[in-house]
Amino acid sequence: MIKLATSIFISTVSIFAGVLLANATDIGPNSNEASDTTFGKRLNAPINTLPQERKFWWDSSWYLDGKLEVPTNYDVVERQVSYVNSEDGTEVPAIIYRPKKAGKFPAVLFQHGRRGLDELVKRLAKRMAARGFVVLAPDVYAARFIDTLPIEHLLETEGDVNAGVDFLLQQKDVSTSKACLYSHTRGGYYTLRVAVKYRRQEDKIACYVSFYPHWQNPNAAEPMQVYRYASELDKLTLPTMVFIGEYEQYQRRRSIETAVKFMKKANRDVKLIIYPGVGRGFDFRPPNVRTFADDLATKDAVQRTANFMKRHLSQWSK
Repeated sequence: MIKLATSIFISTVSIFAGVLLANATDIGPNSNEASDTTFGKRLNAPINTLPQERKFWWDSSWYLDGKLEVPTNYDVVERQVSYVNSEDGTEVPAIIYRPKKAGKFPAVLFQHGRRGLDELVKRLAKRMAARGFVVLAPDVYAARFIDTLPIEHLLETEGDVNAGVDFLLQQKDVSTSKACLYSHTRGGYYTLRVAVKYRRQEDKIACYVSFYPHWQNPNAAEPMQVYRYASELDKLTLPTMVFIGEYEQYQRRRSIETAVKFMKKANRDVKLIIYPGVGRGFDFRPPNVRTFADDLATKDAVQRTANFMKRHLSQWSK
């Protein structure tokens, strides 16, 4: 009986390990994965068997020669501003973050999400300005006297964000004729609407970046929230980069991954990066709950975002 039980146990473990190995190695050019950082798990460690040329993050100068990329760092100053949404005359308060150093820099519009533009979220805009951008951060909730963490989505706020694009590009210290859209959570839906509904991807926007965006109309019915993504994504033609954590909320992750799959099938320039070991809000979680993995993911995402936006804005220098 002991020999039989041992034999069954070994066979079971062998089958289990074989399944894990199959899952781990079934990541190749014809994979149906949305993520560009998909990894499999053996019994002892994660692996990624994509060919090296498909590992977009690969850096031979680091791997072979030990050279680390040096990030751009600037001291940042901020300025309180406001502009008017000409659709209904609403005045929108905002903050402009820019390098303290004199000169002109590329334009980025940062749109807050459901938290609003609070002290934790302001840091996201500031971090990007520290990379060498002029960043406009509109506060559309203050403009409409909306409390933080609203459930409903107010349609008029989309126009408030759209008006910010023109205001930003009119600034004398902006070096580009186009801007990139940068956002998180519900801000990802705001900026999606600006790009597609207002057709700014056709004239004034060069790229789209969002951290764990809400890629569905917040007012849509529950089945749409869980099983569908916003129809505007089928029309989004901008170079797109999206970041989420491995432990993102299921309903949010499902819509993001589904949208990215269809965008890739349509040959759109889209990249989804999933960070292992982190969940929602990894970029703004406060120190009392923040993890080492949160910081690693945030630093990497900020640097990749900055490089991505600089590359796509470089051709639009004034």
